[in-house]
Amino acid sequence: MTTITSLQALRDRLAPSDRMPVVFLGHGSPMNAIEDTEYSRSWTKLGRNLPRPRAILVVSAHWMTKGTTLVDVSALPKTIHDFYGFPDALYAQQYPAQGDPALAREVVSLLASHHAEEDDTWGLDHGAWTVLKFLYPEADVPVFQVSIDMSKGLDYQLEIGKTLSDLRDRSVLILGSGNVVHNLRALRFDGHVHDFATEFDTLFETKLTDRDFGGLADANKLGSLLRMAHPSVDHYLPALTIAGASDAGDDLTFMTGAIDLGAVSMRSFVFHPR
Repeated sequence: MTTITSLQALRDRLAPSDRMPVVFLGHGSPMNAIEDTEYSRSWTKLGRNLPRPRAILVVSAHWMTKGTTLVDVSALPKTIHDFYGFPDALYAQQYPAQGDPALAREVVSLLASHHAEEDDTWGLDHGAWTVLKFLYPEADVPVFQVSIDMSKGLDYQLEIGKTLSDLRDRSVLILGSGNVVHNLRALRFDGHVHDFATEFDTLFETKLTDRDFGGLADANKLGSLLRMAHPSVDHYLPALTIAGASDAGDDLTFMTGAIDLGAVSMRSFVFHPR
């Protein structure tokens, strides 16, 4: 495990490989898309250092389904502004990347045992485009989203990641976008961080480093701490997808581990081939 404050160290680790890394980004507030923050700067640096993928598959906290896993097969995914009360400049943002319908339909087949279905009505929600605009600002890499099935347990998302992991050998970047801690009911604007947020974030870091993915997906053992960190687990599940898509041949690098507004962990991480 490596913890970094600068992505210079990551540049050395992301040497050319036949196998793509997998990435989880804590996306936080939509305002990161139009403000110069430590988070948006880190995404820009990461994009410069990542191998160029053939396509990007995004699992975002903001596409939730029940009883099925949907895969966006649209040729030109629309930019979705799925938030309210923000400045006009944010609603003016567009990310005009193409989709990859052929690959997306292959993913539907790949996830057949997970009740996958095609969808052409979604697009790119703000969990996707607010970070992609910094990773690939020219919007010149095809991208499509896969939904998270909220009717299943935490371990189900680990299985989704494991099933998708073969795409790494086909130059597909698997990107998860959510937050390791996400409790909007407990936001603070005074600079103080909740103890539960620090505790869960630290626990997550330890278990991910130890590759104790089962521990990260055991809601009973995580108990009340999980419920405090995530009143709803939608922002947690993409992190489990990325954990599931990693393998024993990966190294782990953490980045941007700050907790924003007292209760939103901006922790991000990359599993990259040795």
